[in-house]
Amino acid sequence: MTAENEREIYHKLEAMKEIRNKTITLERLKRSILNEVRSGDQEGRCLAQYKREMELLQQEKMSHVEELRQIHADINAMETVIKQTEESMSRKLSNASRLHEDYRPLKTEVDLLRRQCLGLERLPDLHEEEGSPITPEQQPPPMKSCLSCHQQIHRNAPICPLCKAKSRSRNPKKPKKK
Repeated sequence: MTAENEREIYHKLEAMKEIRNKTITLERLKRSILNEVRSGDQEGRCLAQYKREMELLQQEKMSHVEELRQIHADINAMETVIKQTEESMSRKLSNASRLHEDYRPLKTEVDLLRRQCLGLERLPDLHEEEGSPITPEQQPPPMKSCLSCHQQIHRNAPICPLCKAKSRSRNPKKPKKK
């Protein structure tokens, strides 16, 4: 073998070594690229799943918002019905009171005529009749206004049942002298 032949073989061996090293590096890079692409695909599938889940959560949120809106509408409707019923009840009681004012003198007159002219007993009062929903008048409990919400509360109530504010006496107890 000649020196030139040896150089050529040596040069080819060096080239093969370099090709081998670069091929190994190329294979490593190829595996890394494939791993990254697979990971990216997996992340893409996860991302699509997350977006679907987010959309479902948004839909659920909107259904709850609609439910809450409906509940508030129902509450407002019930408050309106309660207010109208209270007003109607107040009107009915006021009318009943007004009619009772007309009824009393007429009943007194009829009772007097029955006793004087016919010797009969007086007619029973409204609350004495059987099956009558009328009861003898009761005096409402003494009330005072809450200093916070101005709602009528019982005069002895230490705390307002509506706003939970403690009530203070307008005339506090005087300390005992020793």
